[in-house]
Amino acid sequence: MINRSLIISKIIEHGMISRADLAKITGLNKATISVQAAELLAEELIIETKQEHKNLGRRPIMLSLNHQAGYSLGIDLDKSVITFTLSDLSGSPLDTHIIEIKAFDYNLMVKLLAEQITHYKQRCSQSPYGLIGVVIGIHGIVNNDETIYFVPRHQWHNKNLKADLQNETGINVYIENNANLCSFAEIVYKHYQSENLLSVSLYSGIGLGIMVNSKLLKGCDGYAGEIGHMIIVPDGLPCRCGNHGCWEQYASESSFMKQLSKIHNIEYVTYNEINQWFVEQDPVTCKLMKDFIKFLSYGLNNIINLYNPEILVINSELLRLYPNALEEIKAHLTSTVGQYHKLQISEFGKNACSMGACALAIKNFLEVKELCFSIEFKTKKSVPQ
Repeated sequence: MINRSLIISKIIEHGMISRADLAKITGLNKATISVQAAELLAEELIIETKQEHKNLGRRPIMLSLNHQAGYSLGIDLDKSVITFTLSDLSGSPLDTHIIEIKAFDYNLMVKLLAEQITHYKQRCSQSPYGLIGVVIGIHGIVNNDETIYFVPRHQWHNKNLKADLQNETGINVYIENNANLCSFAEIVYKHYQSENLLSVSLYSGIGLGIMVNSKLLKGCDGYAGEIGHMIIVPDGLPCRCGNHGCWEQYASESSFMKQLSKIHNIEYVTYNEINQWFVEQDPVTCKLMKDFIKFLSYGLNNIINLYNPEILVINSELLRLYPNALEEIKAHLTSTVGQYHKLQISEFGKNACSMGACALAIKNFLEVKELCFSIEFKTKKSVPQ
């Protein structure tokens, strides 16, 4: 099983590779490679192709993952929308759709999710393995046994969404914290060579995904990374968690938009409107953004001092819109003690959670220790109907 896992990992990493090169890279003998490859071909998990080349002699036979052998479904369950992303086994997103939600009753949510999962299950039924798994990103606290401890926005306590959906759909379902999935997406799709990466998500709250030695750091119960409830303003604004002055009350996108809505007397502010105000250099919006970055930097400084990260990724649509966001953040990080190698804004934006979810479903299905999806394979492909 260890040999099989290693071989699959290397085939995915290289995209296309010969048996001879597999033996060199893995250190396994050619006989072991041949036996494992034969089994994987019989199981339709890999395919053979003859590589084009201009030299004389036989064309080498290359092994690659059978992208259409099965499909994974990643779900981002946020405060007011649910994002569904379907991917093939190469991790390439095939389509994404979003459902707006207004009622947060748990039983109704189970029914809605079960209906959607069943729909995708039927769509993928013609492939050899069908829908291979579903991973749901929760914007709340998830136990190590994948039960939900608490979701502040929905006021869910001690819910076993995994078991409830598996009973309804007959599909393997995995539950994970959304920030953990964002960091997993960064490692799998973008920063495969990094062993120590932090991903800070700034949407409905603030979450921290921690990758140490290429593994998620979750803490003894699974609650690590609830960094949004770090107090940065003593006796500050009240928070749903019961404390005052939590970081997410000052540096989450939801808190920024709430303030902006009040200032402009608009019920709901859109990213398009914010972008237009940035372009016009609206003084009120720009002043609020300066304060947002200042408070964001306070928390980032604490994280950097605590973890000394190799890569620190900030996931925020707001920062992607704001000119020179990184430069302004870095200007606030002036400590000679806190050190990091690279600070950047995520390229994935709001898709990070559902993409990380797809990748985790694939990892669990293939039973591999490590996963690396090369960027050239993230292209639109045929979607099962």
